Amino acid sequence: MATLLLIDSSVFPEGGSASRSVTAAFRTAWEEQHPDGTVIHRDLAADPLPHLDGVAASAGFSDPATHTPEQQAAFALRVELAEELERADAVVIAAPMYNFTIPSTLKAWLDQVIIMGRTAGETPSAKGTPVTVVASRGGSYAPGTPREPFEYVQNYLEAVLNGGMGLDVDFIVPELTMAPSNPAMAELVPLYETSREKALQEAATKAKALAENLTA
Repeated sequence: MATLLLIDSSVFPEGGSASRSVTAAFRTAWEEQHPDGTVIHRDLAADPLPHLDGVAASAGFSDPATHTPEQQAAFALRVELAEELERADAVVIAAPMYNFTIPSTLKAWLDQVIIMGRTAGETPSAKGTPVTVVASRGGSYAPGTPREPFEYVQNYLEAVLNGGMGLDVDFIVPELTMAPSNPAMAELVPLYETSREKALQEAATKAKALAENLTA
């Protein structure tokens, strides 16, 4: 059976979150193709992971046979997250832009799941797994816009997920999400609506295509 790993990180519920709306559309389309499949859903806002500390970090660079009880407990979580990633046939990650970068909860997931010699390194264990990142943002940081130099979400995640972990990364970018609630952006509402509809359509199309590839 096909397995989808879905990671949400928005602090807002689906009705008030652009990224959650898109990941939900992705999940719906995926499940239509794989009704008997498995969805592993990590909601990092509702159930945040601990930030990586010295105990968990040192456990990743030492022989498990030498781990202290504290290292064993900390490393068990890292192994659990790595196994979820390795089991997945596809991954969709919500990465809304907060203060020009990703939510700290998503960074915590990355720090925990990146294990050198396993999920990262010369032969990453999930290499080639398709990952769709929903990089929503309140304004626009597209090439040619005034805020292009402040785009640290896509650049960072491309480097980490693809360059560090060997994953096959693709992006969906709903932008101008603050336009409906910010009077100063009122004239941009039509562009926001176009971006939102495009993102929802891309999510459904990508999910369907990935699902169909697994059964081809």
